[in-house]
Amino acid sequence: MALRSARDSQIFIIGCGISGIGAAQKLLKHGFHNVHIIEATARSGGRIRTGRLGDNIVEIGANWIHGPSKENPVFRLACDYQLLDKESMSEENQSIDIGGHPLFVPNWFTSSGQKLGPETMGPVVEFFMKLLERSQQFHDGGGEPLPSVGEFVKAEVERLAPEEWKENQANTAIKMAMINTLLKLECCVSGTHTMDDVGLGAFGMYKTLPGLDCTFPGGYEGLIDHMMKELPKDVVLYNKPVKCIHWNYTKNGPKTTGTSFPVTIECVNGEKFAADHVIVTVPLGYLKKHQSTFLSPPLPLHKSHSIQRMGFGTNNKIFLEFEQPFWDEDCELIYLVWEDETHLADVVSDINMFWIRKLIGFTVLKPTERYGHVLCGWIAGRESEYMETLSELEVLHSVTQLLRIFTGNPTITPRKLLRSQWFHDPYSCGSYTYVAKGCSGYDIDNLAEPLPLKGSNSKSLQVLFAGEATHRSFFSTVHGALLSGWREAERLITHYTPASSSVSSKL
Repeated sequence: MALRSARDSQIFIIGCGISGIGAAQKLLKHGFHNVHIIEATARSGGRIRTGRLGDNIVEIGANWIHGPSKENPVFRLACDYQLLDKESMSEENQSIDIGGHPLFVPNWFTSSGQKLGPETMGPVVEFFMKLLERSQQFHDGGGEPLPSVGEFVKAEVERLAPEEWKENQANTAIKMAMINTLLKLECCVSGTHTMDDVGLGAFGMYKTLPGLDCTFPGGYEGLIDHMMKELPKDVVLYNKPVKCIHWNYTKNGPKTTGTSFPVTIECVNGEKFAADHVIVTVPLGYLKKHQSTFLSPPLPLHKSHSIQRMGFGTNNKIFLEFEQPFWDEDCELIYLVWEDETHLADVVSDINMFWIRKLIGFTVLKPTERYGHVLCGWIAGRESEYMETLSELEVLHSVTQLLRIFTGNPTITPRKLLRSQWFHDPYSCGSYTYVAKGCSGYDIDNLAEPLPLKGSNSKSLQVLFAGEATHRSFFSTVHGALLSGWREAERLITHYTPASSSVSSKL
């Protein structure tokens, strides 16, 4: 098949998240005219979704810019669009290295209604963070003693805690319970059901950038809005879920005469689109659920196996608005510690009965002048997925009872609730990717490999893959998603550069 010029080639991008939008922007700027995005829903942004709790803007999806420094393309865009406050853009803010864990001022509450002081919680947090740092060292050196981060951390706590806490053994039980809370927190950070599912050897793959994590005062979707304004209005085709991508297609494309296209995109509603190239940016959770039917011919086995090995979990938010705060004025993060959880575990014994125990606590939305008194609760794993099946009234009742137990105040009553439900979102099927046991960076590379594979008879690029799961910097899902969209656009630009002067060779 003769290679069409960049001006004439038909390119479709599946998914209008930041990865797909970024790819479309770059292609259009480099002279590709026939670029369209096919989006299953009625909105742009994907897992960037801003909502409202009363008068407050809250983030249903992506929350922070992780590592807001010049190396971060999301941060650079946010600065270009003037979407951040002066403090977030300051040189001082960009130079702080937090190692992926925000420096929140905490309050610790226990299930007996007590508030723990810094003399109890400080040494435990420091001890736990050292173990997490050690668990990241096996990626470069190898020789990991156990398969998962959870197994390693728990084994090291059992081994080292007696010596670490020997001077104050009276508080050993509460300290073990605090470790459990911190393990549950890590489940939220990684987006996994349990840290026992996160591969120890690959855990250090998460590379963080310097900068104190920051948020968008006007909402994360403001970034999407500004990016969309740079695209022609007819670029996105909304409400068109894709049923199947037929590649290595030999028949004439739909509504074409005598023109052969290698790819045909078949939508659920029966519409078909002929394409030279397709960039797939759908979430890994969706691929896991639909990989057997989403492409025809099916994915090569090594790509399919990598999709199966890679982890994709659920991390949900529960927003609560209060008349008055019950937390300290300087508090930024509230931890909940179950005093009877002295056996190390980050899952509950009965999800239906005890799902609420997986809720690790709340971040306090700041500044108070903007948000009033609003908390964001965090819950991961299958407990989080079960929470999605309950009514808002049931969730509100459970969280209210939880707060009354932990604060010892029987009158605490949130006045509004809003929650995310990412697992039951049909086009996300969860929140984000993690490196599971038995998985490595090669699986990410396999997923990013375009079709047809190298070494095949075809020299064309038919199906390309982007999205946060296809980039090794997915510690920050938005950052990795954007970079992957740019990467696949550049792959096509390079593909056409020798054949067409209409595309600049300057990347």
